[in-house]
Amino acid sequence: MPVESVFPRLEPLLPSVSKPIQYVGGELNSTVKDWDACDVRWALMYPDAYEVGLPNQGVMILYEVLNEQPRTLAERTYAVWPDLAAKMREAGVPQFTVDGHRPVAAFDVLGVSFSTELGYTNMLEALDLAGIPLHARDRDASHPIVLAGGHAAFNPEPIADFIDAAVLGDGEQAVLEMTAVIRRAKAEGVSREETLLRLARAGGVYVPRFYDVSYLPDGRIARVAPNRPDVPFRVHKRTVMDLDEWPYPKQPLVPLAETVHERMSVEIFRGCTRGCRFCQAGMITRPVRERSLTGIGEMVKAGLDATGYEEVGLLSLSSADHSEIADVAKGLADRYEGTQTSLSLPSTRVDAFNIDLAQELSRNGRRSGLTFAPEGGSERLRKVINKMVSKQDLVDTVTAAYSAGWRQVKLYFMVGLPTETDEDVLEIAEMARDVIRAGRSVTGTRDVRCTVSIGGFVPKPHTPFQWAGQLDHETTDRRLKLLRQAISADKSTAKAIGYRYHDGKPGIVEGLLSRGDRRIGAVIEQVWRDGGRFDGWSEHFSYDRWMAAAATAGVDVPWYTTREREESEVLPWDHLDSGLDKEWLWSDWQDALDERDLDDCRWTPCFDCGVCPQMGTDIQIGPTGKTLLPLTVVQNPLTV
Repeated sequence: MPVESVFPRLEPLLPSVSKPIQYVGGELNSTVKDWDACDVRWALMYPDAYEVGLPNQGVMILYEVLNEQPRTLAERTYAVWPDLAAKMREAGVPQFTVDGHRPVAAFDVLGVSFSTELGYTNMLEALDLAGIPLHARDRDASHPIVLAGGHAAFNPEPIADFIDAAVLGDGEQAVLEMTAVIRRAKAEGVSREETLLRLARAGGVYVPRFYDVSYLPDGRIARVAPNRPDVPFRVHKRTVMDLDEWPYPKQPLVPLAETVHERMSVEIFRGCTRGCRFCQAGMITRPVRERSLTGIGEMVKAGLDATGYEEVGLLSLSSADHSEIADVAKGLADRYEGTQTSLSLPSTRVDAFNIDLAQELSRNGRRSGLTFAPEGGSERLRKVINKMVSKQDLVDTVTAAYSAGWRQVKLYFMVGLPTETDEDVLEIAEMARDVIRAGRSVTGTRDVRCTVSIGGFVPKPHTPFQWAGQLDHETTDRRLKLLRQAISADKSTAKAIGYRYHDGKPGIVEGLLSRGDRRIGAVIEQVWRDGGRFDGWSEHFSYDRWMAAAATAGVDVPWYTTREREESEVLPWDHLDSGLDKEWLWSDWQDALDERDLDDCRWTPCFDCGVCPQMGTDIQIGPTGKTLLPLTVVQNPLTV
């Protein structure tokens, strides 16, 4: 039966809420397919506001991949602001998609993509607004399968009570195979339990209800094991090896309202082997897979033609590390010379940056500020985190940028890294002063700026720091205050140095959710019931609400956050395989404590992290059904 749009009931509510345009849909390149012509229907959610969610590449890619398939449709839904949520409850309007304004509860799958764990309460709000039972155990065949994806899905245990399944790794291939499983299950009329079992057998899909967790008397996990014999003991991530086989998005969405990124973006490679020990994204997306020069060029042309954007972002975890980045930049700059089409690298490493590259990127457009991320304040600490950039490297690079015409530089650091001391943090101030002095020296003017931006370190699963104790928020805030005082102390440079930071409390909650187990679900639910929404937004976040909910649930927050783990401890995510060998991660953690750094394994002999041998058993299927050869080269993924 057709599913009717809720827009006639929604529209009267919009004049009285903030930013109503975010709810109306109809963006350029959006898709609304005939409901009855499709037999598998996905609602894709980014659990944050429209302005944050619409530019998300992961959701945009899956939206297009699914809608290209006959008999399959995908629509998007985002977290609604509390003002509209209250009015929707009063008027009986359910959580809806922005494409067809169809009720989310009518879809077969609600796929939620988590970039951060602080979106968990927004997922509960969406489920409640949709009329979908919060707990997976209470759902029946009439309810969508609630599926988690994204980086946070590599430890979905804190939300295990609320999701039916989680998909690990790259989603392009996985969503098509899941669609095929669901289509067949619907045609055969099998139970919800049987559908989930088939998904669990498909590979890369974790179904929490099929796994039991037992605990030791001291609260640590004793074991996570399947409770039935026909599901895998460990769930392995999915990896797309040939990015040129998946040139998505081909027609990027163009938002109606202002969003956090106003540009067309192309992912030029996926994965990273730099080995920064704090970086979950770099670890779980290994191995490196580059898009070809031709593939990049075709995607840029198609995207610009389809959108009319004047800026192209070349995306990856460290875009200047693409082995042919100079050719990429020059080729695109040549092609679009005189068109006002500018290029940008949202992430750049100090030791991968050069002025020739920067000049190519800015040749056709505005010259924006440059951002570099030394991460650690002292050279000693950068050895600990394996971010081997010396202060002189940074000063030399920034000096070259100032001499070439740039006037603004942003430096990103973290506070709370393992083994950190007050002295490590105070070296950030000295580095910023050196940058300003160098800039003034080469420009002969005082018209140079440096912004120091500080984030709090949160230990993440599947990294060498997954065993580390997290710094308490009191010490974090004390060190941030010391740094601010140190920057202000030198009057000759103080006005040229900007200082931006986040206090330590949100990081403690993120740490609780990042490394938590199933017992944390009760905390998340209580926070939501107490009014918690949009916890990634400072104006909505309440540390006291989280601590009160933890106390109500009997959860000892420091036990999850500041406690250092032992090698033998079973971690909540050990049954979810990111491809990284746990023994290698432990060895790298010991190297960190010994202040030993590792080279990038793309250019040196293999360190045996476990990813490449794991990939050697995979057969990849392209979007047209083409079978791709399995990986045969272990040492250097670029040669595959």
